[in-house]
Amino acid sequence: MSDSALIIFVKNPELGKVKTRLAKTIGDELALAVYNKLIAYTQRETAQTNADVVVYYSSSVDEQDDWEGVDKKVQSSGDLGEKMATAFAAELASYQKVCIIGTDCAQLTKSIVEQAFTALDTHDYVFGPANDGGYYLMGMKTHTPELFENMEWSTERVLSASLSRIAPKSYHLLPELIDVDTIGDWEKVMENFE
Repeated sequence: MSDSALIIFVKNPELGKVKTRLAKTIGDELALAVYNKLIAYTQRETAQTNADVVVYYSSSVDEQDDWEGVDKKVQSSGDLGEKMATAFAAELASYQKVCIIGTDCAQLTKSIVEQAFTALDTHDYVFGPANDGGYYLMGMKTHTPELFENMEWSTERVLSASLSRIAPKSYHLLPELIDVDTIGDWEKVMENFE
């Protein structure tokens, strides 16, 4: 067992329930296809990390999925903040360093994930800024509930609000990457999938 855990939040891939902003321009079926590509990409990039991977599904554990050798759980109830707070509390009970990602970042690599855990050796927190003002990765060594409470999720202020809440603790910023939410985002990264 590693001293580090990588939480991956995964939405169960159901037609009409994933990539809903993207679906407004390309339709539910294509949006689901994009999401399945993003999941497969995330699986490949995280398969060889040194951390223990824990997949948290949105509604139910899919025993027929392609994730191998990982722990599988179901996200708690509540908003995104409550779900993440519960997952961090659970994993920090067993691990010294915990990072969380979703499956929306088509530029996240194994190397960047490893940089995140290395940064936690010398910093209290690590964030991977997303192009939309949020973050594609967050990591910590001590559970910090205030990072998840009363946050305006899915806004351009998520990262800046998070950084202000942890002051004066130390943090490290990873490279800024694109979270795929819109057709414009997808067009910028789709060559990774051809």
